[in-house]
Amino acid sequence: MQRAAVSIMANIAEGYVRQGRRELIQFLKIARGSRTELQSHLYLALDADFVTNAEFSALQSSAEVTGR
Repeated sequence: MQRAAVSIMANIAEGYVRQGRRELIQFLKIARGSRTELQSHLYLALDADFVTNAEFSALQSSAEVTGR
C-alpha cells in the first residue's frame, strides 16, 4: 500500500516537470492507476481485518480526494 501511495505522488511530480502536456497527462493516468491499486489494497486490508471500517472509510475518502 505504501508503494502505491508513493507512486501516486511520484508520478504527479514527474509529470509536472515534463515539457509537454501530453507527457503530463500520461503521468497523471499512471498516478490514477496507482490510486486505484491503493484502493483495491484497502479493500483487501478490510477483508483481512487489518483495518477497521472507520479506518477504511477515512482512507478511501482520502484516496478519492487525491484522485480529484
